[in-house]
Amino acid sequence: MEQSKMITAMVECPKGYNQKFDYDPEEQRFRLSKILPAGLVFPFDFGMVPGTKGEDGDPLDIIMISESGTFPGCLVDCRIIGALQAEQTELNGQTMRNDRFIGVPGVSQMFSEITTLEQLPEAIGNQLEAFFKNYNEQAGKQFKVTAKLNAVQAAKLLGK
Repeated sequence: MEQSKMITAMVECPKGYNQKFDYDPEEQRFRLSKILPAGLVFPFDFGMVPGTKGEDGDPLDIIMISESGTFPGCLVDCRIIGALQAEQTELNGQTMRNDRFIGVPGVSQMFSEITTLEQLPEAIGNQLEAFFKNYNEQAGKQFKVTAKLNAVQAAKLLGK
C-alpha cells in the first residue's frame, strides 16, 4: 500500500467554532471574517495548506479529521487521505474550482488507521459534504462536489 502524503496544515477555524477566521498574511494575524448562523459549526478543524494557491487565489483548503479541535494558527502535520473536488458558484454567478483536501493529523489516535477516504466512516463523509453545502448556501453561494479523490489523486493535485 502506498504511503499517504504528509503535509503541514494551518488551522484557521477550530472544530466546534461558529466563527470563520482568515489568516491575513500582511498582518501575520487572524481576522474574524464571519459568524456562522446558529447551529452551524465547523465539524472538524478547517484551515489551509501554507505555500499553496487555489483557483480562488487563496491557499488550498483542508479539513482535518480528528477526535479533538485545536486553535487558530496551530500547525498540524496531516496525512492526506483524499479530497472533495468541487465547484463553487459565487454571488455574481461565476463558477470556480474550490477543492477541499481531507487530512488526518499524524497524532490522531482515533483515526490512526485511516489512510484513504474510502476508509472514513460514511457518516463523516456525508457530514463534510453537507457542511460545505450549507456553509456556502448561507453566504448565497453554491457548492457542488464533482468528484471524490483518493489519497494518491489528492496528493498529485496538491503537488501541482
